[in-house]
Amino acid sequence: MDTLQINNPFGVPVYFQETVKSTMDEARLLTGERSGTVIVADEQSAGRGRSGRRWNMNKGENLSFTIMFCYGSIEAIPRCLTLRTGLAVACAIEDFTAFFIDSYSLPPGNGAAVAGVCMVKWPNDVMLLDREGQGRKAAGILTEADNGTVYIGVGVNIVQRDFPPELAHKACSIGQVLSEENDQNKLITEHLLEKRFILLEKILFRLFDELENDNGKSDWRNRLEEKLYMKNRKITFVPGLPEELSNKPVPAIEGTLLGIGEEGEIRILEDTGKVVSYANGELRFR
Repeated sequence: MDTLQINNPFGVPVYFQETVKSTMDEARLLTGERSGTVIVADEQSAGRGRSGRRWNMNKGENLSFTIMFCYGSIEAIPRCLTLRTGLAVACAIEDFTAFFIDSYSLPPGNGAAVAGVCMVKWPNDVMLLDREGQGRKAAGILTEADNGTVYIGVGVNIVQRDFPPELAHKACSIGQVLSEENDQNKLITEHLLEKRFILLEKILFRLFDELENDNGKSDWRNRLEEKLYMKNRKITFVPGLPEELSNKPVPAIEGTLLGIGEEGEIRILEDTGKVVSYANGELRFR
C-alpha cells in the first residue's frame, strides 16, 4: 500500500492501493490509524452503495475512497454526516471544475456552466446539472458506523462514459459534462485523470471545514438547502427502510420537496396539503 503525497487537513495519511475489493472494507482493516485516515483505490471489485446496491466504476476512470473518523461513541458522531459529506463533495466538485476550466482554458459550453450547478440529492447522491436544470448522478456516498467509528465511502465518476443500460440516463461523469459541446474529449480525459487527486484534496478540505469549523457546524442546514436538488419542485417519494422498499410494494407520496429537517429528514408538502417528514425512503421524480 502506497501513501499519496497530498495535503490532508486532518493531518493523517492518505493511502493508495490500485485494486481492492472495497475501500470500505479496506478502511476497516486499518487498525490503529488515527481519525481522518483515507484509503483510495483505482478499482473496486465489489464496491457497494446504498441499500446494498453494487457500485460499478470502471478501472482507472474514477475516484473512490473511504475516510475513517473515530468519534469514541455513537453520541459524539455529528448529525446528518452523510448529507453534510454530500454538501462537501458538491462544493469540492464545483471548486475542481472551476479550477480545471480555468487551467485549460476550455471553450464555453455546458462544461463551463457546471462549476455553479452541482447539487445534493437526498439522502446521499451528488448531481451535475445540464443547462435545462436536469441532473445526473456524478457521485455517491455510503456511511457505515461501528460504534463510535464511522466509515464514509465516496465514489466520484471522473471520466467514465459507459454505464449500465439502467443507469445510462441517470449517471454521468465530470469528463462527460466538461466535454459537452466541444471537441477536446481526449485532452479533458487525460488531464482529469492526472488531476483527480487534486479533487480528492479539495473534498478533504471541504469536509474538514464542514466538520471542524464552528461555522460549518452551525449553518450546514441552510447551506445544504441552497444546494438541495429538486427543492420546491414536484417529486414522488417512497417512504421506508431499504429492505422494506426491496421486499414489498410501498405506497408512494406525491408532493413538493420543501427541504430538510433538523435531523436531516426530508420534508414534503403532499398534494393533499399536508406537510410530512421522513427519515428513510427513496426520492424519485415525476
